[in-house]
Amino acid sequence: MDYTTIALLMFVSMMLMLITGQRVFGAIGAVAVAAALLLWGTGGVEIAFAQSIKLMKWYPLLTLPMFIYMGYMLSESRIADDLYEMFHVWFGPVRGGLAIGTIVLMVIVSAMNGLSVAGMAIGATIALPELLRRGYDKIMVTGVIQAGSSLGILIPPSVVLVLYGMIARQPVSQLWLAGALPGLMMATLFVVYIAVRCRLQPHLGPVLPEEERNIPLAEKLRLLRAGILPLAIFFMMTGLFLMGITSLVESSAVGAISATVAAAIKGRLTAQVWENTLRKSLGITCMFMWIILAALAFGAIFDGLGAVRAIEGFFLEDLGLGPWEVLILMQLSFLLMGTFLDDTAMLVIIAPLYIPLVRALGFDLIWYGVLYTITCQIAYMTPPFGYNLFLMRAMAPPEIRLRDIYASVFPFVLVMILALALVMLFPQIALWLPSQFQGKLQG
Repeated sequence: MDYTTIALLMFVSMMLMLITGQRVFGAIGAVAVAAALLLWGTGGVEIAFAQSIKLMKWYPLLTLPMFIYMGYMLSESRIADDLYEMFHVWFGPVRGGLAIGTIVLMVIVSAMNGLSVAGMAIGATIALPELLRRGYDKIMVTGVIQAGSSLGILIPPSVVLVLYGMIARQPVSQLWLAGALPGLMMATLFVVYIAVRCRLQPHLGPVLPEEERNIPLAEKLRLLRAGILPLAIFFMMTGLFLMGITSLVESSAVGAISATVAAAIKGRLTAQVWENTLRKSLGITCMFMWIILAALAFGAIFDGLGAVRAIEGFFLEDLGLGPWEVLILMQLSFLLMGTFLDDTAMLVIIAPLYIPLVRALGFDLIWYGVLYTITCQIAYMTPPFGYNLFLMRAMAPPEIRLRDIYASVFPFVLVMILALALVMLFPQIALWLPSQFQGKLQG
């Protein structure tokens, strides 16, 4: 049996295990270790062991638990609630203002957590009931929350970009800087869409009633101060990093400590908050660690079989495709896989194959990391099995049905496709900021 056939059998076996509902790291790791033992005997165990040592020696990985902890601490201590109350008061007099405020809230939550599920949880439990109670169109606001929460995997500190950096061997600091402007551009496009649509169809996003708008200035300023605290945490954390005072890992520690201090200042650092934050942070961190380890082992065996070179030859020689045609096909494959896999599973399955191909095609791997992440965002919201669709279904109130959720995402998916096209056509949208800090950042 030739190596190409073996590689194909590995890939099919892994997909079958995933379809049967096995855990991602279990399916990928089991196929990797089994293939190594069958191909190289007991010495094949050394491949997986070597990858675990590589993982433990990757210093930037320390940022992962820190940023996850920071996000959960701010969420569990309800500091994010203060932000939404601030947006409710200040954006309320504008048509669609609360929906616009929700997008801004999602951007801030993304900048504090790095996971889309955190934004979804906050949006579905805090923002969605308020928007529905104030007469906002249920289909539009359902799409707002799903689109806004997807920003968590693009805006730094994106956990997905940390994983990509590990597999592609690219600096996380450069990837985060590359994701910042595209993330803010996409959020701006969301805001423009909401504002224009609510102006054309005012019933979709009514302004607040007169009695709720007539809030004393002192109360507005109090709410503004309450919302400044989490923003101050974020700007202190990123500011020290961008000035070169702290390294990437040190910056994540500053964020974690600042979030804890903020919760204590608010008087919300209870035993229950501690327990929930630590339990969730540990669970998510361990899950990602196992997934990365399994992905590295799988990728090492695939590379040893020559599968990467076979795929490169298939696209460039057998099919005779040009670099951009191959790139577009790769993005389409991510969209297809995203209908039944989450972003992490897609990355660990496909990245070991695609990243060497992207390098061979002459594209920038930092830029491609942003393209991959935006494509994941789109896949998250694409029916029938987009990840965010089912998260929303699990968290939404009964009056929002599955067909409402499906209908809500299409305008925002079109906006995301526009953002993806802009980043593909103008790579400097992603690469300008990293170029400004090239060689100036630690980590």
